[in-house]
Amino acid sequence: MIRITDLKLPLHHADEALPAAIVKRLRITPRDLIRFTVARRGADAREHGKIALVYTLDVAVKNEGTVLARNRRDRDVSLTPDTRYRAPAPATEGAPRPVVIGAGPCGLFAALILAQGGYRPIVLERGKVVRERTKDTWGLWRRSVLNPESNVQYGEGGAGTFSDGKLYSRIKDPRYLNRKVLTEFVKAGAPEDILTEAHPHIGTFRLVTMVESMRATIEELGGEYRFSTRVEGFDIVGDGEGRRMRGLHLNDGGYLEAEHVVMAIGHSARYVRHAAGGGRPCRSQAVLDRGAHRTPAIVDRPRTLRPRCRASRARRCGISHFASLLERAHGLQLLHVPGRHCRRRHLRGGPRRHQRHEPIFAQRAQRQFRVRRRDRPGA
Repeated sequence: MIRITDLKLPLHHADEALPAAIVKRLRITPRDLIRFTVARRGADAREHGKIALVYTLDVAVKNEGTVLARNRRDRDVSLTPDTRYRAPAPATEGAPRPVVIGAGPCGLFAALILAQGGYRPIVLERGKVVRERTKDTWGLWRRSVLNPESNVQYGEGGAGTFSDGKLYSRIKDPRYLNRKVLTEFVKAGAPEDILTEAHPHIGTFRLVTMVESMRATIEELGGEYRFSTRVEGFDIVGDGEGRRMRGLHLNDGGYLEAEHVVMAIGHSARYVRHAAGGGRPCRSQAVLDRGAHRTPAIVDRPRTLRPRCRASRARRCGISHFASLLERAHGLQLLHVPGRHCRRRHLRGGPRRHQRHEPIFAQRAQRQFRVRRRDRPGA
């Protein structure tokens, strides 16, 4: 099949406009079009009053090789990539059961993949099942009653259970693993349109039901959940390259033999990371302020620039108030690199259209613009 990307149509277009646009883009006749499916659909609202729908389509046509050769110069026309998930090697008979620490998004899918491979994982979660955890969380929000082991951070589903079910990610995904995630969500009860929408959304209440459905799937495949179980320590034997995991010490005084452990502990269970000997000291200062920097200065060599070099570049880019900070802050990394309006000359006539998402620069330019207007005669 052929994949077409960045195919724009008006917001309220007719149904027959989509196949007509495909025929026009590929330069084929309507009889050469066999079928098509929508792989992705998003909205482009950058132009005021001209909202457009942007499609990514998988198209089946006659004489596919000829059509691809005819459109070889078009970057938006290519072969449809293979988005199928390739599972790891299945479990052998007598293989030890792996242990997954944490029942958040990472632990949930790690246990699901292991269960689908026949490994019968054991999932350890310090919090409660999602229904009981929901009651504890609402008790905190409404009555200010905190359960330290069952709240918005700890429990089945992880912290994202109460984030309204947003499923948008900007990470690069060359293996199309996000497709596997969305497919499993649909099997668990999510609407099918999350497979095509650019910014899919589920909702907290439906997400709770999906987490329960995925847990039932894992248990049907031989997996096991142990709630209200916290890992207190790791039993690691050997030195150097010969180190290996032997078991886990639990909060109830029990011991669980385990040769393979998946640490899906999330952000807040830092004690587990330190118990495993993997604690890392936090930086004393991560970000001092927000500003624009020239793209090559960070993208090409983010950690090799000397402080004075960074300060000089900051002065040239019109953010001289960073200079003294940059000379003293050896670990500062400037974030959000706009490559089009980092020089001061772009700020002289008031905020431009592409600066509206830059509140610091837009507000500064607006203030300068107002001052100049007051200085004008008759203003």
